[in-house]
Amino acid sequence: MEDFILFMLVYLCVINLISAVVCIYDKLASIKCRRRISEKKLFLLSALGGSPFMFVTMKLIRHKTKHKRFMFGLPLIMLLQTVLLLWLLSGQNNLH
Repeated sequence: MEDFILFMLVYLCVINLISAVVCIYDKLASIKCRRRISEKKLFLLSALGGSPFMFVTMKLIRHKTKHKRFMFGLPLIMLLQTVLLLWLLSGQNNLH
């Protein structure tokens, strides 16, 4: 159980860092008229666990804050991930 928790903490730190970097890159690419990151890829990173840092980064750098799909979608993904995590953790407790 402790190994799983450690793995998840490391994974979430890495995926959130990647999500923030990709979000910043997309913002800079939009300013410099360069190739952008697709919204599908941004949402995929979010669904893989990077939604907290991506949401905060978007707010801090004012990127995609006018896009309702991101400003409602990312918090919704975070909520669903939190519910799933709590459900998984409660299931782990029942196994012992």
